[in-house]
Amino acid sequence: MYSTFLVSKDQCLAYNNQVLNELGKLQGVFGAELDWIDGLIVVSHTDEVSREEIVVKLELMGFSERKENQDRGTDEPSI
Repeated sequence: MYSTFLVSKDQCLAYNNQVLNELGKLQGVFGAELDWIDGLIVVSHTDEVSREEIVVKLELMGFSERKENQDRGTDEPSI
């Protein structure tokens, strides 16, 4: 399964390697991609880790999830 998080585009650009390394330390996470153009982090994971646990890890790294209509018009919210 995967979870998508909308974050600041600037954060994606500045912390690319750090985010991938830190998310990879979570049990059940087996991949992550940062799209700094759209401000997205897509995390591939098993059900060993919940979306909420990933959000906590991202927040500890200084990423706050954007809500719909912030920075990007009428995007879908994170799933």
